Amino acid sequence: MAFLEVENLSKHFGNTKVLNSISFSLKESESLAIIGASGSGKTTLLRCLNFLETPDYGRISVNGEILFDSSLINYSDMTVREKRLHFGFLFQSFNLFPQYTAIENVTLARELAASKLPDYSKNKKTMLEEIRQEGIELLKQVDLISKKDSYPHQLSGGQQQRVAIARALALGPDILCFDEPTSALDPELTGEVLKVIKSLSEKNTTMLIVTHEMQFARQVADTVLFIDEGSVIEYGSPEKVMDNPSSERMIRFLERYSN
Repeated sequence: MAFLEVENLSKHFGNTKVLNSISFSLKESESLAIIGASGSGKTTLLRCLNFLETPDYGRISVNGEILFDSSLINYSDMTVREKRLHFGFLFQSFNLFPQYTAIENVTLARELAASKLPDYSKNKKTMLEEIRQEGIELLKQVDLISKKDSYPHQLSGGQQQRVAIARALALGPDILCFDEPTSALDPELTGEVLKVIKSLSEKNTTMLIVTHEMQFARQVADTVLFIDEGSVIEYGSPEKVMDNPSSERMIRFLERYSN
């Protein structure tokens, strides 16, 4: 049974059609690699799933719950914020708060959410300690506990991205979305971030990963989605899509991007 279902998702910017009836599904605990040339619509697809952009047409559901249906266009800001919590979004540029330490970046959103609970003032100390301990465990998971009190400017790009991963995990999203998580990193730092993402895959984290790292996609993804000019060209297992492509566009893409 599909955990994430995307049906006929379309998006225009002015007269430019960026997404053209994108459809795919993803089972729980599996990973989907989204590949394609720059400008093919990959980032826009993730932004639509995360409600950072509003699709013009289509439907999105997670675990049987309809999150978006183009026939129901009036979503309040609060509703959008609630629906966005189903997804954890990892940006290319980390987007850590520079004034907060690594542990503070990881725990901030949880602390803000806790502060709005009716029993917060009564149980503040206990709640904050529990959130901090969970944050510490997440930093251990991404192998950064030794940097918990460091500020972003004291961290390498790879370390900042790993803090961003821990921060996304802190809110317990159903699905983690990575938008080319290594594109802003030097080659020597890419491996440490890919290692963390691979470990998440091995722990059955449900993930969508936009990547140009073809070998990594082969290793991690259960399913591969190839998008070109806003349309799905190939969709299936890594073996089917990357080893036995059926379209000329996929063959040309692999010749350009495969290691």
